[in-house]
Amino acid sequence: MTDLLLIDTNRERCNALAESLSAQGMNVKATDALDNLALGQFDCLVIDQGELPNDLSNLTAQLPVVILTLNGTVKDAVNAIQLGARDYLEHPITTDELLAAIERACTYPPGQKSVAAHGMELIGSSEHIQTLRKRIEKVGPSDSPVLILGQSGTGKELVARALHAASRRARAPMITINCATVPENLIETELFGIEPFGHSQSGGNGLVEAANGGTLFLDEIAELSLSAQAKLIHVVQGENRKVGSARTSSVDVRLIAATHRDLQALTESGDFRSDLFYRLNVLTFHLSPLQNRDEDILEIGEWLLKQASLRLDKKGLTLGDAARETMIAYHWPGNVRELSNAIERAVILSDDDNEISPSLLAIEAIPKQTETKADSGTDAAQTSLEDYFVRFVQDHQDQLTETELAEKLGISRKSLWERRQRLNIPRKKTRKRGPRVDTGANN
Repeated sequence: MTDLLLIDTNRERCNALAESLSAQGMNVKATDALDNLALGQFDCLVIDQGELPNDLSNLTAQLPVVILTLNGTVKDAVNAIQLGARDYLEHPITTDELLAAIERACTYPPGQKSVAAHGMELIGSSEHIQTLRKRIEKVGPSDSPVLILGQSGTGKELVARALHAASRRARAPMITINCATVPENLIETELFGIEPFGHSQSGGNGLVEAANGGTLFLDEIAELSLSAQAKLIHVVQGENRKVGSARTSSVDVRLIAATHRDLQALTESGDFRSDLFYRLNVLTFHLSPLQNRDEDILEIGEWLLKQASLRLDKKGLTLGDAARETMIAYHWPGNVRELSNAIERAVILSDDDNEISPSLLAIEAIPKQTETKADSGTDAAQTSLEDYFVRFVQDHQDQLTETELAEKLGISRKSLWERRQRLNIPRKKTRKRGPRVDTGANN
């Protein structure tokens, strides 16, 4: 069970958050001030207040810190990350979003940097995982750019975090941005910052400068505009130019990029800059899909079951033989992300001291495609992925927004729309949103 310290000057909002998190199995201490509390007794600190605390850097040196705010700015987020905060979220947020942020924050305790210490994140005994661990240990200390390729849900961000943890930059920030989630007209400002001009614009630093001395992880880099790609080349060369500035400043940033798309093909078609591709393609990691790693499926499933049981306060749960057989037989088009969702769903629907059954996992024992390296990209494999996409959208579009659907599928809203058009899946006119935490209207 996670011991969480929650600080919020708004008593009503503080109580609402504490109640929501406690219901998810966390041991929450809620207060409006640090007072004389011993921070060593907590696993994570969540601060929900108008301004960043003056002693934030001191707090982040002692335990993982997550910042919540009602009216945040990019500048505030950059400052928080520079001072060591693990995450920076703006209200309104869902309980699931906050839980995910807390889990990410607790992944890397202060001062911990060896990839071996994070071995639980790279679970498995397959040859692929063993090779991956060794390569991370070898590549981690380098400052060279890294390109991570793999299907959605294969753990590209986990590899990026392990590389950062194994580097000399481990005590500096690792800044993460999903390029598919930021509007094209804002991405350059977010990344590179903006130069002050006029009386209405104060300017500010971007995420590149926030990552100075550390690592910048660009997830779904293929979604970047060609203009942003051109400016990113200068970052690889140790320079940053803010939007609206004629001057460059020196930055020391290690760049790690990831995508599920074929960058080589995009380069050849002119949709991705070749000069950026060749700068990124220095050290490349190819992540194998879960369906090609039978020996890892049950190991990962057991670990996920343990984590979900602790988080949801369910005891005595085990994977039954039938569930194990179904998990091995299933093709897992959504990879580890889909496995995690299946396990969490099963835990929520289960009773204590029960075996997890195939019906609780809600997956079908579909025979896997027998593929070789030469035909891994066949029409049959593509069809199975499209079938999964159609089924998932049709089953969940009444309960999820388009943004939530895209997040669950690990794609951008643009990609979701394009696939809807191509596969002729009409968008429902009415949608119901899931429950949100009542955070109040005032800070």
